[in-house]
Amino acid sequence: MSASNLTARQSVPALRARKGGEPIVCLTAYTAPVARLLDPHVDLLLVGDSLGMVVYGLDSTLPVTLDMMIAHGAAVVRASERACVVVDLPFGSYQESKEAAFRASARVMAETGAQAVKLEGGLEMAETVAFLTARGIPVMGHVGLTPQSVNTLGGYKAVGRDAEAAERIAVDARAIAEAGAFTLVIEGTMEPLARRITEEVAIPTIGIGGSPACDGQVLVTDDMLGLFGAFRPKFVKRYANLGETVGEAAAAYAAEVRSRAFPGPEHCFGVKKALD
Repeated sequence: MSASNLTARQSVPALRARKGGEPIVCLTAYTAPVARLLDPHVDLLLVGDSLGMVVYGLDSTLPVTLDMMIAHGAAVVRASERACVVVDLPFGSYQESKEAAFRASARVMAETGAQAVKLEGGLEMAETVAFLTARGIPVMGHVGLTPQSVNTLGGYKAVGRDAEAAERIAVDARAIAEAGAFTLVIEGTMEPLARRITEEVAIPTIGIGGSPACDGQVLVTDDMLGLFGAFRPKFVKRYANLGETVGEAAAAYAAEVRSRAFPGPEHCFGVKKALD
């Protein structure tokens, strides 16, 4: 990667400075072709561990490995030029200790060229966030609905419904912000809670099922494009229905192969088209 490529990217300090300003645009990317298409339009590309479900067909994010995240993260970095790239730390790679988190994060940063890592958790992860940031690893936090804790939460459902639960999430958000995270994802929370957290913390918040008051928004690209149909969360808006388009294209291709309409002479080597 050239020095000019690095300097052209949205930087961690620049994104942190967007608090209360122009909303931060974020989408997920797992592959080079998609990263290349999204890069001109977004501020931040998130290589999420959601790739386990979207790309690999897994039932949750829990089986995703560090090697998987590194391989996809490197592909996204290679294919992009201007977006800040953040890579998720997968389940089990950072919860054991701050030292384990550093080793996993150092691999991600060194082997992908990404600008930051993301981890889930609140008060219990604050010491780890401080440890990482003090050692040159920018961290994006993630509170509210945390998919890696799906078994503890009892499923993928909105959180912070009562005052006690909302206060716990608010405490988590403040702890991660004060520990040195540069941005904070708020997922699947009651809108007033996401709005409150955005007002209380000094770093930009990025909502996904949060609030329009958040300092930015993120969606899983495959959800947004209508490519992932296993389930559709309430917070997803589909801007295209490419799943249907792909199905129609595949059906047309299959019909032409079976009828021998494809390939035609124009698709073959050493064949002259019949003269009119």
